[in-house]
Formats: sequence, C-alpha cells, structure tokens
Amino acid sequence: MTIFGKKIPVLFSLILWLVVWELIGRSEIIFILPPFSKILTATVDIVKVSTFYDDVLLSLRSFGTGLGLSIGVGIPLGFMMGRSQKIDDMLGMWVNIFISAPITAIVPIIMVIFGIGEKTVTVTVFLFSIWPVILDTRAGVRHVNNSLIEMGRVFGGSRFEIYRKIIFWEALPEILAGLRLAVIRGVRGMIVGQLLLSIMGLGKLFITYSEYFLMDRFFALLIFILAFALGLSSLIGYLEKRVEKFAKGR
Repeated sequence: MTIFGKKIPVLFSLILWLVVWELIGRSEIIFILPPFSKILTATVDIVKVSTFYDDVLLSLRSFGTGLGLSIGVGIPLGFMMGRSQKIDDMLGMWVNIFISAPITAIVPIIMVIFGIGEKTVTVTVFLFSIWPVILDTRAGVRHVNNSLIEMGRVFGGSRFEIYRKIIFWEALPEILAGLRLAVIRGVRGMIVGQLLLSIMGLGKLFITYSEYFLMDRFFALLIFILAFALGLSSLIGYLEKRVEKFAKGR
C-alpha cells in the first residue's frame, strides 16, 4: 500500500480497515454489520460453546478427506496429461469445463447420488478442489526441461526414477500453486456442502446464527474460516517460494 509516494506496511492497512469497520458498526448505517469489537467478543463466546470443537473437527475431517482425494487423484492425472498428448486431448476439455462451471449447481445431484451426510460434503470438497491441482500439475510437467529427462536416461535412470527424481521436482512449484488454489476452493466447497446439503459442522452454525440474527457470531465464524483458509494457503505459498528459490539456484 502506497500513500503520497510512501510505502505503508500491510498491517497499517489492515488496522485502518478495522477502524473503518468499527465506526460503521457503531453508527448502525448497515444494521447487519456489528462493530468489530463486538465480533471479537463473540469469538470468545463461540469458542466457549462445548459443541464448537466437535463441529470444527467434523468440518475439518470432511475438508481434509476431500482435499486429500483431490491431491491423490489430481496429481497423477496431471502427470498423465502432461506426458501424454492423447490423454491430454481426451481429458483436457472436461477439466477446463469443470473448473469454469458453477459446481454449486450440481451439488443437488451429488445429494441424490451419495445421500445426506459427511460423505456428500467430502465429495463436494473434492469436486471444488481437484481441477486446479490437475491443471497446474499438467502445466508443471509440460514445462520440464527435456534435456534433464534425456540426461536421466543416459545415466540409466528407469521411467519411475525419472518421474520421481526429475519430473516431480521440476514440476513441484506449479503443483504447490495448484494446491494453494485447491485449499481455497476446498474451503468454499466445504461450506457450500454443509449449508446446502448436510446441515452439519460449521454450516450448521452459520444457519443457526443467521436464523436467530446473531450477526456478531456469524461474522466471527466467517472470520475464523477465512483465517484458516488464508493461513493454510499462506503456508503452501511459503513452501512454493522456497521450492522456486531452490529450483532457480539449481
């Protein structure tokens, strides 16, 4: 952030916006927006609720399982699309369709197939998060320097060793970029699944707070989820930068 040609720390910008939020909340211009200080107090009240941790663990279990499946399926598919033109031609169109399609529109179909429960939320997270993993892995594999692959073959490397020791490490920055996007989309899928399909976990809390008009708790829960998504995404972004630095140095 730059003001009058001087660079201002990001923290100052955040504090400024929080002050504006507090003033708007106290003025009651927007009646559904409580003061930020009240939201902080509500955060403490939410944490004290005995069922809060059960709801968080339930949501994290669905999120972790769905994200893990998207990584386990998406990376191999991305590798195959990156190394085989036939597979890329066969799957590329569908991957691009699904990454741009409104996944929320097909969520009711998921409910018909898998029923109402944690499994449905897991599938929703999977469908939201797998596509950037596939596309970014494909892009990383396609940009691997062919001379490195030829060098591996000259030195007697097997196909598996070339994939494991050369292609994977060369494509790792793009793979991590895909994971960073998958985390954000996966959190969105978790909330959508719990709100629209299975009224459970954090989605149940969102509905409860909105129905009883507990907007301070509603926004406190929203900030909690945003902080979780941002923190996990920032951690992967940090790893991505470290890998990129290593790759440039090599």
